[in-house]
Amino acid sequence: MNSPIIIIGGGASALMLASLLPKQSCIILESNAKLGAKISISGGGKCNITNANMGTEYYLGDEAFISPSLEAFSQKALLKWLERQRLVPVLRKETQYFCKNASSELVDIFLKESKKQKICLNESVESVSKREDIFYVKTSKKTYTTKNLVVASGGLSFPKIGASAIGYEIAEHFGHTLIKRAPALVGFTVQKDQFFFKELSGVSTDVVMTVGREKCAGALLFAHKGLSGPAVLDASLYWEKGSIEIDFLPGFSFKSIAGSKKLISSLLPLPKRVTKAFLLQLRIVDKNYNSLSKDEFERLQSLKEYIFAPAGTFGYSKAEVTKGGVNTNEVERMSMMSHNEEGLYFIGEVLDVTGRLGGYNFQWAFSSAYICWKSIKGKIREIRENKS
Repeated sequence: MNSPIIIIGGGASALMLASLLPKQSCIILESNAKLGAKISISGGGKCNITNANMGTEYYLGDEAFISPSLEAFSQKALLKWLERQRLVPVLRKETQYFCKNASSELVDIFLKESKKQKICLNESVESVSKREDIFYVKTSKKTYTTKNLVVASGGLSFPKIGASAIGYEIAEHFGHTLIKRAPALVGFTVQKDQFFFKELSGVSTDVVMTVGREKCAGALLFAHKGLSGPAVLDASLYWEKGSIEIDFLPGFSFKSIAGSKKLISSLLPLPKRVTKAFLLQLRIVDKNYNSLSKDEFERLQSLKEYIFAPAGTFGYSKAEVTKGGVNTNEVERMSMMSHNEEGLYFIGEVLDVTGRLGGYNFQWAFSSAYICWKSIKGKIREIRENKS
């Protein structure tokens, strides 16, 4: 079957592109039984669509590559587009835009818009080849042909909803290099020294985590596997190996309690369970603060600069996204088309662009799809004019 455009994937970037494209101009190939599976489960089922604070500084990747997409289709442009579709996201956590009631509100818009295209569900792409100027896309059911192929297959996160490496395999087949992939926006497992964290499972506290030059502020959640929570998930984006510094007392100064006769556990702005667990680890008896020895005081101060070396992460099954991917140096930033192969495009998570927690990865999916649409719509017009 020949088509002006074939889109591999049925997630956020694929659905945005299919929504923007004219009627009957593309075929969507999706391995799942339904479209938008990852959208449905994101943000606790309410989908964090975008963020009021937007810019390349919120992404891991080449800023020069990311910038044109965010400028072409900003968070404001996205919100206007959604409003035209009668979806007005609500602002939560000061800057994050969510669906008002459920992720299904966004999925329903895409389902409605994508009905104008041909949708093939439960159809996994097995391989892609090219002869002359035609791509041959072999699936579990048949072979499709096209001159314009868009890879929007996402990353490796959430294998239970059909994540696969097919996008990376296609990229490598056509000579693209892949930047090392790893789970991101994911919790950390702990080494023996921090096994006591597991005993605090369910307790949350605000921290600032420093990974290299990046600072990640927000809640840290002690979990039965190790550490999770927004600050931890953000930190995982930048961590590869080695130590992370955690300030468990952000905004707090020991000078403010100088000379106090109160118990240490009642003075530190931490949940008492956390304070007592740390005192035990630091070999400090919970006593009057003013009776601390110099050595004990120095140990207590380490809570401002606590050194933590993760054992690893919770893995792809718990990761919200995959960092790394198709090298953006080999993709045209104004169109998302491969430098290596005419008519081959990459959009969304499959590229080496990963955002922080807070709606940035959905914004990237939509913005990269938009800039691809701007480039590819001219080709569709040309194909249709040649046919008529």
